[in-house]
Amino acid sequence: MQLPAFSLRPVRTLIVTMLCAGLATPALAGSFDVEDGYGDGEISETSRLYVDERLVATFRLDHDHPSQTAHVETAVSRVNHSYALCGEITIRRPEGKVEIHQVSGEGVLHEPDGHHLVALGARNFTGFYLADPDDPDVVERHPGRSSLCAAPTS
Repeated sequence: MQLPAFSLRPVRTLIVTMLCAGLATPALAGSFDVEDGYGDGEISETSRLYVDERLVATFRLDHDHPSQTAHVETAVSRVNHSYALCGEITIRRPEGKVEIHQVSGEGVLHEPDGHHLVALGARNFTGFYLADPDDPDVVERHPGRSSLCAAPTS
């Protein structure tokens, strides 16, 4: 019995396509989690997390959604990663006045794979940064606001 003949061209095309797709997407080396939680006096919060200048998570918090955790995957061949947190926090003062604060911060994550980081606010809702409560050496904070979070000028 003779088997039907077929062309290897579609198989070769598929293999080449798969190899090219693999080269276009960076390989992932590891991952970590970032948790953002609703703070005292907050009405709402919207914040963005950038890792290596790439938006990796957006957090939207309010009374019905008091915390959110994002799983972040990191690219191969890098153990240190820049980060920036940008956000807008709406709070209610004890006397009832509502205020909106633009918050931001940046720094470097040192070998964050497998860690659980938390987003924290400081200085009366003006500072914003990541921390690892179990290993403070994982996060290096840079003073001041993040230039990545600058509001558009046009």
